[in-house]
Amino acid sequence: MREVLLVLHTGRPANRKTALRVMAELGALGLRTRVLADEWAEIGADPDLPADLAPVQVAAGPDCAAGAEAVLVLGGDGTLLRAADLARPSGVPLLGVNLGHVGFLAEAEEDTLDEALDKLAAGAYEVEERTTLQAVVRSNGHVLGRTWALNEAVVEKTTRGRILEVVLEVDGRPVSSFGCDGVLCSTPTGSTAYAFSAGGPLIWPQVQAMLVVPSNAHALFARPMVVAPDSAVAIEVSADGPSAVLDCDGRRTIAVPPGARVELTRAAEPVRMVRLAAQPFADRLVRKFDLPVRGWRGAQQRRSSNT
Repeated sequence: MREVLLVLHTGRPANRKTALRVMAELGALGLRTRVLADEWAEIGADPDLPADLAPVQVAAGPDCAAGAEAVLVLGGDGTLLRAADLARPSGVPLLGVNLGHVGFLAEAEEDTLDEALDKLAAGAYEVEERTTLQAVVRSNGHVLGRTWALNEAVVEKTTRGRILEVVLEVDGRPVSSFGCDGVLCSTPTGSTAYAFSAGGPLIWPQVQAMLVVPSNAHALFARPMVVAPDSAVAIEVSADGPSAVLDCDGRRTIAVPPGARVELTRAAEPVRMVRLAAQPFADRLVRKFDLPVRGWRGAQQRRSSNT
């Protein structure tokens, strides 16, 4: 039996109704739905499907997506980042349907939901691998913690009134030292998120690279840097300054005491994303950010040159 794990933002009644409709439509297409047990309790209704297609409750954990065809995410980017935690260990691809605001990571919108379900059931989609980061916090030769990020890993200060003093290292060599609010290391996927707000460039998802962006740095040379995908980036926190925290995707944190260092590299395990159509990334930027493109004559010029 083909199965899809459903992950949703349960805080909105409309989302819960949409989830029930999705279960019923997937059942009609011959796919059974897995639902996280705690989310099933909040849905509070049954989609009234035959026994062999009734939703299966599963506990949230690293194996809950194993064997599923996809993880279908109903919500915004925060919900998709939460679902990535569940999908990544099994390598199951994510299909995001935006029920939030910008929803930059989502592949479909609420008004194209039915079409997305049809394509999922028909297998009419491609799978794209997105780079992830591995983060390790070390102090005095001891590992204090390990985690990962799909969007960005951020080393930031925990004391409002004090500047975080850091030394930035790339590939084992010091590059610059400065005071700042923090330093972000982003994947191309995360270049449209926190890194973008901090002044970093947008990177097309197909580009293999890592982006390093100091946040509110007090230094002449503290510009965003795009480094090689296999580079090793380290952020050393001054032993004489305040402590910091490593925050990955706004979901996983590790304390970084004075004198510790955070080491960031490309992780071995990507996050896999369902792609339903060959949509240029530029079109996604324009749609999601509502960018002004009035006056563009490129299509007309191409038509003229072909006549």
